[in-house]
Amino acid sequence: MQVKTLFMPRFFIELSYKGTVYAGFQIQKNANSIQAEVEKALTIFFKTPLVLTGSSRTDAGVHALQNFFQVDTAILPGPPLLKKAVYNLNAILPADIVVKRIYEVPGQLHCRFNAIQREYQYFIYQHKNPFLACSAYYYPYTLNFQLLQQAASVLLNFQDFSSFSKRNTQVKSFICNIAASSWAQNENGFIYTVKANRFLRGMVRGLVGTMLRVGTGKLTIAEFTELIERKNAAKTDFSAPPQGLFLVSVQYK
Repeated sequence: MQVKTLFMPRFFIELSYKGTVYAGFQIQKNANSIQAEVEKALTIFFKTPLVLTGSSRTDAGVHALQNFFQVDTAILPGPPLLKKAVYNLNAILPADIVVKRIYEVPGQLHCRFNAIQREYQYFIYQHKNPFLACSAYYYPYTLNFQLLQQAASVLLNFQDFSSFSKRNTQVKSFICNIAASSWAQNENGFIYTVKANRFLRGMVRGLVGTMLRVGTGKLTIAEFTELIERKNAAKTDFSAPPQGLFLVSVQYK
Protein backbone atom coordinates (compact mmCIF):
# COMPACT_ATOMS: atom_id res chain seq x y z
CA MET A 1 0.00 0.00 0.00
CA GLN A 2 1.38 3.36 -1.03
CA VAL A 3 1.78 5.89 1.79
CA LYS A 4 1.10 9.54 1.03
CA THR A 5 3.59 11.94 2.54
CA LEU A 6 2.76 15.52 3.51
CA PHE A 7 4.17 17.08 0.32
CA MET A 8 3.43 14.26 -2.15
CA PRO A 9 1.37 15.57 -5.08
CA ARG A 10 -1.78 13.66 -6.03
CA PHE A 11 -2.75 13.04 -9.64
CA PHE A 12 -5.95 11.77 -11.23
CA ILE A 13 -5.68 9.56 -14.31
CA GLU A 14 -8.84 9.66 -16.44
CA LEU A 15 -9.32 6.70 -18.76
CA SER A 16 -11.80 4.73 -20.82
CA TYR A 17 -11.69 1.07 -21.76
CA LYS A 18 -13.37 -1.87 -23.39
CA GLY A 19 -13.56 -4.50 -20.67
CA THR A 20 -14.22 -7.58 -22.83
CA VAL A 21 -10.95 -9.44 -22.19
CA TYR A 22 -10.29 -8.21 -18.65
CA ALA A 23 -11.25 -9.73 -15.31
CA GLY A 24 -12.36 -6.33 -14.03
CA PHE A 25 -11.05 -2.87 -13.19
CA GLN A 26 -9.23 -3.62 -9.95
CA ILE A 27 -5.98 -5.57 -9.84
CA GLN A 28 -6.30 -9.32 -9.17
CA LYS A 29 -3.85 -12.07 -8.31
CA ASN A 30 -4.51 -14.61 -11.04
CA ALA A 31 -6.14 -12.63 -13.84
CA ASN A 32 -5.42 -9.57 -15.95
CA SER A 33 -7.20 -6.31 -15.15
CA ILE A 34 -7.37 -2.69 -16.28
CA GLN A 35 -5.35 -1.61 -13.24
CA ALA A 36 -2.61 -4.17 -13.96
CA GLU A 37 -2.22 -2.93 -17.55
CA VAL A 38 -2.11 0.74 -16.55
CA GLU A 39 0.37 0.14 -13.72
CA LYS A 40 2.56 -1.85 -16.12
CA ALA A 41 2.51 0.96 -18.69
CA LEU A 42 3.37 3.56 -16.02
CA THR A 43 6.26 1.44 -14.77
CA ILE A 44 7.66 1.06 -18.30
CA PHE A 45 7.42 4.77 -19.07
CA PHE A 46 8.49 6.27 -15.74
CA LYS A 47 10.88 3.41 -14.90
CA THR A 48 9.53 3.06 -11.36
CA PRO A 49 6.54 1.18 -9.91
CA LEU A 50 3.44 3.30 -9.23
CA VAL A 51 0.53 1.93 -7.18
CA LEU A 52 -2.92 3.13 -8.27
CA THR A 53 -6.22 3.56 -6.41
CA GLY A 54 -9.42 3.22 -8.45
CA SER A 55 -12.59 5.27 -8.23
CA SER A 56 -15.23 2.72 -9.27
CA ARG A 57 -14.83 -1.01 -9.62
CA THR A 58 -16.26 -2.65 -12.71
CA ASP A 59 -16.71 -6.40 -13.11
CA ALA A 60 -15.21 -8.67 -15.76
CA GLY A 61 -16.39 -7.71 -19.23
CA VAL A 62 -17.85 -4.33 -18.20
CA HIS A 63 -16.79 -1.22 -20.12
CA ALA A 64 -16.18 2.40 -19.11
CA LEU A 65 -16.41 5.65 -21.04
CA GLN A 66 -14.93 7.40 -18.02
CA ASN A 67 -13.22 6.09 -14.93
CA PHE A 68 -10.38 7.31 -12.72
CA PHE A 69 -7.25 6.21 -10.95
CA GLN A 70 -5.34 8.32 -8.48
CA VAL A 71 -1.65 8.16 -7.66
CA ASP A 72 0.49 10.00 -5.11
CA THR A 73 3.94 10.63 -6.54
CA ALA A 74 6.55 13.30 -7.06
CA ILE A 75 7.95 11.84 -10.27
CA LEU A 76 5.23 13.01 -12.68
CA PRO A 77 6.13 16.11 -14.73
CA GLY A 78 4.26 19.41 -14.96
CA PRO A 79 1.18 19.99 -17.20
CA PRO A 80 3.00 20.57 -20.54
CA LEU A 81 4.98 17.34 -20.25
CA LEU A 82 1.99 15.42 -18.88
CA LYS A 83 0.32 15.71 -22.29
CA LYS A 84 3.35 14.05 -23.84
CA ALA A 85 3.26 11.38 -21.12
CA VAL A 86 -0.38 10.64 -21.98
CA TYR A 87 0.59 10.18 -25.63
CA ASN A 88 3.43 7.81 -24.73
CA LEU A 89 1.37 5.82 -22.25
CA ASN A 90 -1.30 5.25 -24.89
CA ALA A 91 1.41 3.96 -27.23
CA ILE A 92 2.34 1.39 -24.56
CA LEU A 93 -1.18 0.41 -23.49
CA PRO A 94 -3.31 -2.16 -25.37
CA ALA A 95 -5.73 -0.73 -27.95
CA ASP A 96 -8.73 -1.35 -25.67
CA ILE A 97 -7.48 0.98 -22.89
CA VAL A 98 -7.07 4.73 -23.40
CA VAL A 99 -5.68 7.29 -20.95
CA LYS A 100 -7.52 10.55 -21.64
CA ARG A 101 -5.94 12.94 -19.13
CA ILE A 102 -3.54 13.09 -16.19
CA TYR A 103 -3.79 16.12 -13.94
CA GLU A 104 -2.88 17.20 -10.43
CA VAL A 105 -5.67 17.57 -7.85
CA PRO A 106 -5.79 18.82 -4.25
CA GLY A 107 -4.23 16.27 -1.92
CA GLN A 108 -7.42 15.74 0.08
CA LEU A 109 -9.47 14.81 -3.00
CA HIS A 110 -10.01 11.04 -3.20
CA CYS A 111 -11.14 9.55 -6.50
CA ARG A 112 -13.35 6.97 -4.79
CA PHE A 113 -14.63 8.54 -1.60
CA ASN A 114 -15.17 12.06 -2.95
CA ALA A 115 -17.15 11.03 -6.02
CA ILE A 116 -20.65 12.50 -5.65
CA GLN A 117 -22.34 10.69 -8.53
CA ARG A 118 -21.77 7.80 -10.90
CA GLU A 119 -23.73 7.12 -14.07
CA TYR A 120 -24.21 3.73 -15.74
CA GLN A 121 -25.95 2.77 -18.94
CA TYR A 122 -27.03 -0.69 -20.05
CA PHE A 123 -27.58 -1.41 -23.76
CA ILE A 124 -29.96 -4.00 -25.22
CA TYR A 125 -30.32 -4.83 -28.90
CA GLN A 126 -33.19 -6.91 -30.30
CA HIS A 127 -32.08 -7.85 -33.81
CA LYS A 128 -28.99 -9.98 -34.36
CA ASN A 129 -26.02 -7.77 -35.12
CA PRO A 130 -22.40 -9.02 -34.97
CA PHE A 131 -21.12 -5.47 -34.46
CA LEU A 132 -23.04 -5.06 -31.20
CA ALA A 133 -22.28 -8.45 -29.66
CA CYS A 134 -19.38 -7.13 -27.51
CA SER A 135 -21.12 -3.95 -26.36
CA ALA A 136 -24.78 -4.81 -25.78
CA TYR A 137 -27.09 -7.64 -24.65
CA TYR A 138 -28.92 -9.52 -27.41
CA TYR A 139 -32.46 -9.88 -26.08
CA PRO A 140 -34.86 -10.76 -28.96
CA TYR A 141 -38.01 -10.90 -26.83
CA THR A 142 -41.00 -8.57 -26.81
CA LEU A 143 -40.66 -5.88 -24.16
CA ASN A 144 -43.32 -3.51 -22.86
CA PHE A 145 -41.63 -0.11 -22.76
CA GLN A 146 -44.21 1.42 -20.42
CA LEU A 147 -43.74 -1.36 -17.87
CA LEU A 148 -39.97 -0.92 -18.03
CA GLN A 149 -40.40 2.80 -17.34
CA GLN A 150 -42.74 2.14 -14.42
CA ALA A 151 -40.26 -0.28 -12.88
CA ALA A 152 -37.42 2.23 -13.32
CA SER A 153 -39.53 4.92 -11.62
CA VAL A 154 -40.29 2.66 -8.65
CA LEU A 155 -36.58 2.64 -7.78
CA LEU A 156 -36.67 6.37 -7.05
CA ASN A 157 -38.87 5.65 -4.03
CA PHE A 158 -36.24 3.54 -2.26
CA GLN A 159 -32.80 3.90 -0.73
CA ASP A 160 -32.10 0.41 0.65
CA PHE A 161 -31.08 -1.81 -2.27
CA SER A 162 -30.13 -4.95 -0.36
CA SER A 163 -32.23 -6.87 -2.89
CA PHE A 164 -29.87 -5.89 -5.70
CA SER A 165 -26.52 -6.65 -4.09
CA LYS A 166 -24.73 -9.91 -4.78
CA ARG A 167 -23.66 -11.93 -1.79
CA ASN A 168 -20.12 -12.05 -0.42
CA THR A 169 -19.86 -8.28 -0.44
CA GLN A 170 -17.88 -6.37 2.19
CA VAL A 171 -19.99 -3.21 2.27
CA LYS A 172 -21.48 -2.12 5.59
CA SER A 173 -24.42 -0.25 4.09
CA PHE A 174 -26.85 -0.99 1.27
CA ILE A 175 -28.12 2.59 1.10
CA CYS A 176 -27.85 4.22 -2.34
CA ASN A 177 -29.34 7.55 -3.36
CA ILE A 178 -30.61 7.14 -6.91
CA ALA A 179 -30.90 10.49 -8.69
CA ALA A 180 -32.14 9.21 -12.08
CA SER A 181 -33.53 5.94 -13.39
CA SER A 182 -35.13 5.61 -16.83
CA TRP A 183 -35.37 3.61 -20.04
CA ALA A 184 -35.09 4.91 -23.59
CA GLN A 185 -35.51 3.35 -27.03
CA ASN A 186 -33.32 3.65 -30.10
CA GLU A 187 -33.07 1.96 -33.49
CA ASN A 188 -31.37 -1.10 -31.96
CA GLY A 189 -33.47 -1.66 -28.86
CA PHE A 190 -33.38 -0.23 -25.33
CA ILE A 191 -31.03 1.73 -23.08
CA TYR A 192 -31.30 1.90 -19.30
CA THR A 193 -29.70 4.88 -17.54
CA VAL A 194 -29.18 5.10 -13.79
CA LYS A 195 -27.35 7.71 -11.71
CA ALA A 196 -26.57 7.39 -7.99
CA ASN A 197 -24.03 8.40 -5.39
CA ARG A 198 -22.87 4.76 -5.14
CA PHE A 199 -23.67 1.28 -6.44
CA LEU A 200 -23.55 -2.15 -4.85
CA ARG A 201 -21.85 -5.27 -6.22
CA GLY A 202 -23.83 -6.48 -9.24
CA MET A 203 -26.50 -3.84 -8.64
CA VAL A 204 -27.03 -2.46 -12.15
CA ARG A 205 -27.08 -5.86 -13.81
CA GLY A 206 -29.49 -7.05 -11.12
CA LEU A 207 -31.75 -4.08 -11.75
CA VAL A 208 -31.70 -4.66 -15.51
CA GLY A 209 -32.25 -8.42 -15.34
CA THR A 210 -35.17 -8.05 -12.93
CA MET A 211 -36.77 -5.17 -14.85
CA LEU A 212 -36.60 -7.27 -18.03
CA ARG A 213 -38.80 -9.78 -16.24
CA VAL A 214 -41.25 -6.94 -15.65
CA GLY A 215 -41.02 -5.87 -19.29
CA THR A 216 -41.85 -9.39 -20.50
CA GLY A 217 -44.77 -9.76 -18.10
CA LYS A 218 -43.12 -12.39 -15.88
CA LEU A 219 -43.15 -10.03 -12.90
CA THR A 220 -45.76 -7.40 -12.03
CA ILE A 221 -44.93 -3.91 -10.80
CA ALA A 222 -46.39 -4.87 -7.43
CA GLU A 223 -44.15 -7.95 -7.25
CA PHE A 224 -41.15 -5.88 -8.31
CA THR A 225 -41.87 -3.38 -5.54
CA GLU A 226 -42.29 -6.19 -3.01
CA LEU A 227 -38.94 -7.67 -4.08
CA ILE A 228 -37.25 -4.39 -3.17
CA GLU A 229 -39.10 -4.09 0.12
CA ARG A 230 -38.06 -7.59 1.21
CA LYS A 231 -34.37 -6.54 1.12
CA ASN A 232 -33.43 -10.03 -0.01
CA ALA A 233 -31.68 -10.86 -3.28
CA ALA A 234 -32.98 -14.44 -3.47
CA LYS A 235 -35.43 -13.62 -6.30
CA THR A 236 -33.35 -10.97 -8.07
CA ASP A 237 -32.31 -11.78 -11.64
CA PHE A 238 -28.57 -11.10 -12.06
CA SER A 239 -28.39 -12.81 -15.46
CA ALA A 240 -27.93 -9.66 -17.57
CA PRO A 241 -24.45 -10.21 -19.09
CA PRO A 242 -21.57 -7.77 -18.52
CA GLN A 243 -20.96 -6.66 -22.11
CA GLY A 244 -24.07 -4.45 -22.12
CA LEU A 245 -22.94 -2.38 -19.13
CA PHE A 246 -21.00 0.88 -19.38
CA LEU A 247 -19.75 3.15 -16.61
CA VAL A 248 -20.50 6.46 -18.32
CA SER A 249 -19.15 9.00 -15.85
CA VAL A 250 -17.83 9.66 -12.36
CA GLN A 251 -18.54 13.15 -11.06
CA TYR A 252 -16.81 15.28 -8.42
CA LYS A 253 -17.62 18.65 -6.86
